[in-house]
Amino acid sequence: MPRLLLLSTTTGYQARAFRDAAARIGVPLALASDRCHVLEDPWQDGAFPVRFERPQESARKIVEYARESPLAGLVAIGDPPTLTAALASQELSLPFHPPEAVEACRNKFLARERYRAAGLPVPWYTRVAARQDPRPILDSVPFPCVLKPLGLSASRGVIRADNPSEFLAAFARISALLESPDVRRMKEESSAWIQVESYIPGCEGALEGILTRGRLRVLALFDKPDPLEGPYFEETIYVTPSRLDAATQCTIALTTERAIAAVGLWHGPLHAELRLNPEGIWMLDMAARPIGGLCAQALRFGDGMPLEELILRHALGEPVEDLPREQAASGVMMIPTPRAGFLEGVEGMDEAARTPGIDGIEITAKLRQKLVPLPEGSSYLGFIFARGETPEFVEHALREAHARLHFQVSPLIPVV
Repeated sequence: MPRLLLLSTTTGYQARAFRDAAARIGVPLALASDRCHVLEDPWQDGAFPVRFERPQESARKIVEYARESPLAGLVAIGDPPTLTAALASQELSLPFHPPEAVEACRNKFLARERYRAAGLPVPWYTRVAARQDPRPILDSVPFPCVLKPLGLSASRGVIRADNPSEFLAAFARISALLESPDVRRMKEESSAWIQVESYIPGCEGALEGILTRGRLRVLALFDKPDPLEGPYFEETIYVTPSRLDAATQCTIALTTERAIAAVGLWHGPLHAELRLNPEGIWMLDMAARPIGGLCAQALRFGDGMPLEELILRHALGEPVEDLPREQAASGVMMIPTPRAGFLEGVEGMDEAARTPGIDGIEITAKLRQKLVPLPEGSSYLGFIFARGETPEFVEHALREAHARLHFQVSPLIPVV
């Protein structure tokens, strides 16, 4: 029986959610991961290691695998696997996003170039080599501005600067981040550059969608009620349905469709981040993959179908256009990291779970795990989920539950 292939940088909680969804619908699901080499076939289904920093090589390995085990489709979670999935899908004639579109989504400078060429609103922007002296461009930089790595996601390395001294400090900090082992391991050209953009004021939202041969279906439009003004841009709460008026929501969908056409996405999940202000809708980022972490648990469709199942059914070629999102409002809080250190314990879990409207709490950080806040960090402490009759109720429940949680973090011991 043809199977689906899941490409993931981890065999952790997000991959397990897709495995569970595959079991519910009875489709074999194989795993290709760049961490499987340290495990012995973690799903006992022929999982195999690949190197997402070597997409051409990894795609060839998938094509060879498909000769022995025919594939009905590919699903990529997280940004690193998307290019490998695109290249392999192209070789296997399976519907997916084109490789050049995926590359544009993974490179903030290329994305800005595509948006500008399509007539979409874009801020002033330029890119500077991370090892270059940035002082010569200071006279041309409009303040406030935002500096960001070209190839990282989830607000990692994104810093606002309001003056030249803050700019130079932010540039040095991002340059150091790009030299860290986990980033250098990516071996991507984009990791050698820092993008500088004029700051876009306004509120922020996110759109979760799925493309079927170029046709967009908006699965959810999330409000982000917390102001994201910097100097760092740690995301916390997502709530749907959006409280924006119908006309604004329609404009967001139309703008997203224009951005999709600009970069060339075609088939599969997508996640878009955008800002709204009186000048219009500004596309911040678009990714050729579903929403990250455990945030997908905030979405249900039809009679309770999770987003992972909807994505797998779509990859199998099943129609998903007529599956409505649940009527209840829902939301998720990505629990922010309060400070650097080591996680020693969590108090208040039972009390937080009893908060009216709370649908679940998942602490994904492990005890004694080293915690690194943004902008250098790349993970959250966990996730809080809520459901209720209104977005306002959901937002209140998330904040109330978070206030009841207390994290014990021991300080890092400086090296003398």
